[in-house]
Amino acid sequence: MRVLERLKPLALAGLIAIGTAAQTNPLQAQSTEVLTVAGGCFWCVESDFESVPGVIEAVSGYTGGKVANPTYKEVTRGGSGHYEAVQIIFDPAKVSRQRLLEMFFRSVDPTDAGGQFCDRGESYRTAVFVSNKAETALADRVKAEAQQALGQKIVTPVLPAKTFYKAEDYHQDYYKGNSLVFTRFGPKRQAAAYKRYRQACGRDARVAKLWGDAAPFAKGY
Repeated sequence: MRVLERLKPLALAGLIAIGTAAQTNPLQAQSTEVLTVAGGCFWCVESDFESVPGVIEAVSGYTGGKVANPTYKEVTRGGSGHYEAVQIIFDPAKVSRQRLLEMFFRSVDPTDAGGQFCDRGESYRTAVFVSNKAETALADRVKAEAQQALGQKIVTPVLPAKTFYKAEDYHQDYYKGNSLVFTRFGPKRQAAAYKRYRQACGRDARVAKLWGDAAPFAKGY
């Protein structure tokens, strides 16, 4: 009996150690996945998807082109082949890739091959980037379902993933930044400037007109 009593604290300590190891072991950590999309202005895509439960972070950047380590000016002036894109990092236990794709198609004008809303040119085109056959099949299926629901041809391509280059720091979380910037509306804090830009560009009005109540981020416009 005395031997058992002496072993109890040791057993308890062992269980605690095992529990702690399970919490800190990377193999036990919840895995995340990444969905890369281009939906016009990456500030807007980032703002939209960071509001979705289950999305951990959305990162603005450039992908799909032929220029290594491109700058914003190189991408937006055209010729680099890059899209303004966003990597959506998400917890698949809380939101599925399928659901995010469904939301993406309904948050843009996928009938426009020349850009998005007031932003024109190759860098503002829409696209979904995929890394394997399963992702391709899913994206194609969600696209076909969205096209049937919309009743118009969707021109957004499903493309093989290429290197993703993170955009300059000042583009990250621009929609909620507090820095003072100079705009055509005068000096504004970033968050206020972003709201004015988004409204003036007509993004939400166009998406709401296209998708109606199915638009996940444009309700109320």
